[in-house]
Amino acid sequence: MSAVQILLVEDDELFRLGLSMRLQKETGLDVVAEAEDGDTAVELANRHPLDIVLLDVGLPGIGGIEACRKIKQQHPELPVLVLTSHSQKPLIARLIEAGAHGYCLKGIAAQALILAIRSVAAGASWWDKAATTEIRAAFADNDLVAASQSAHTIENQLTKREQEILALVAAGKNNQEIAQMLYIAPGTVRVHVHAILQKLEVRDRTQAAILALQKGLIDTKLLA
Repeated sequence: MSAVQILLVEDDELFRLGLSMRLQKETGLDVVAEAEDGDTAVELANRHPLDIVLLDVGLPGIGGIEACRKIKQQHPELPVLVLTSHSQKPLIARLIEAGAHGYCLKGIAAQALILAIRSVAAGASWWDKAATTEIRAAFADNDLVAASQSAHTIENQLTKREQEILALVAAGKNNQEIAQMLYIAPGTVRVHVHAILQKLEVRDRTQAAILALQKGLIDTKLLA
């Protein structure tokens, strides 16, 4: 499987360099281009074959929202994941209108961001839990309300032990590592993982981790 090709757009040089280095360490992710303003982001999106754009909002030049809109106009199938420190309702509304596929707040745990990148690059959407709350309040979207209620129901279906194991699965731990950390047998972990997959109605561990993070079923602080 080829690596996910990322365009990283961030005007804070130190933050951009640090994030780029962290993403480059991850197997299957490749930061192929970087930009510090909206105009350059649009230009680079035209120049490189990309799988995803990781985009800050507060950019010099045309700004992140307009950059998102222009990128989506020229490359409708190219997903844009927004990473910013702002979560105001008007901003989220404008991001949705501009065609963003997802939204993460800065300060997100590294593994959670990596899952978000993989998820959005694969064609899914990813909305930060706080942003989802804002969206629900702003638009009173029946589907989002139903999704939130569904997440609450799922969370109640999982036992405390299953929630602990799900958090470790999302952190990238294998069955042996989970068994050692929780002082239980690997076979017991396998049984719990199988039960978790059935309850969440997903095929594999990656889907379980993505769903858990998207719907706030686990504390992302556990992934730091």
